[in-house]
Amino acid sequence: MERRRFTQTETLNQMLTQEVERLRQEMRTLPPGRRRELLLRRVRQDETAIRIDAWIDSPGLRAPT
Repeated sequence: MERRRFTQTETLNQMLTQEVERLRQEMRTLPPGRRRELLLRRVRQDETAIRIDAWIDSPGLRAPT
């Protein structure tokens, strides 16, 4: 059985940025409540992942600011 392989066409940063924008648009349509809070949590996680990815790719691996 062969493994299916595919090449990523977008970087992690691009995918996360698109996800953040999509989630923010969805949040705008929702009233305050549990679903909106869950989306906000996901946005914060994605933004943290973007910052960590940028830190990892930076020269010298300096501490994040």
